[in-house]
Amino acid sequence: MRRGRRAPSSDRGTVTVETAVALAGFVTVLALALGAISAAVDQLRCTDAAREAARLTARGDSDGAAAAARRIAPRGATVDISTEGEEIHVIVHAAPVAGLVPGLRVRAEAFAIGEPTPGSPP
Repeated sequence: MRRGRRAPSSDRGTVTVETAVALAGFVTVLALALGAISAAVDQLRCTDAAREAARLTARGDSDGAAAAARRIAPRGATVDISTEGEEIHVIVHAAPVAGLVPGLRVRAEAFAIGEPTPGSPP
């Protein structure tokens, strides 16, 4: 005499399928969360790079500004430094997460006014 009942044949494997779907959903959410955190970090790095480039350019070190910004910015970022009179405008943009998220780009801008050089009229 049997005490337990067997599950109908249509219910076999249901727990395995449900576990597989839940695990796939968990991995997807985890990957999205890590991608968002990485994009936020890359945004901060772009902001820092733009600020540093603007500061160095304002002090008169335009060659060092681009190099410093490229070291600070995420890998593959582009740094555009433009000056018009005393105004300095720096734009840094990059593809976060090393380009793993297509279509997502981060961008930072910084502005500065050139500092007077010694011997220049006030």
